[in-house]
Amino acid sequence: MNSAEDRIWTVPNALSMIRLLGVPVFLWLVLGPKADGWALLLLMAAGFSDWLDGKLARAWNQISRMGRLLDPLADRLYILATLIGLTLREVIPWWLAALLIARDLLLLLCVPILRRHGLGTALPVHFLGKAATAGLLYAFPLLFLASHDGWYADVARILGWAFAIWGTGLYWWAGALYVVQGRRLIGGASRA
Repeated sequence: MNSAEDRIWTVPNALSMIRLLGVPVFLWLVLGPKADGWALLLLMAAGFSDWLDGKLARAWNQISRMGRLLDPLADRLYILATLIGLTLREVIPWWLAALLIARDLLLLLCVPILRRHGLGTALPVHFLGKAATAGLLYAFPLLFLASHDGWYADVARILGWAFAIWGTGLYWWAGALYVVQGRRLIGGASRA
């Protein structure tokens, strides 16, 4: 008998899967036809669905193992696609992209260590990591808007960089907390 944790077909998981399908579409819109309006709408919809799938999973008791894998995977891929697209379009500087990708690579290096100690591949997500991701998912559409001419560009630039700076700082802080969390789990597993 499968537990609720083993469910695959839930509304929150469907939202995460749809969000994953949007990643290559977003990148194509940004780099191919440069359909910035559509790309921006897709990016905002992805950010909203990220919030919504978590809210629904908790409200409808549809939290699952699959959801705990899909949701952060979709977040990381959207962040990566956005970094690639906006860096190639010269909307954001390369150093910001490198800083964010370096944090994810650092955590990726921890996966084999966790596996070797029988701890799986993913650490439980904590609030700081969610706040960091939310900050970045607000920053990117605002910085994208700021790259255009219009009355909104200056306001979008200021708000976008505020979210980018805070989001990046929180992203690294959350990464450090994940490393500490992993070390504690490994220490606990070694003592057991």
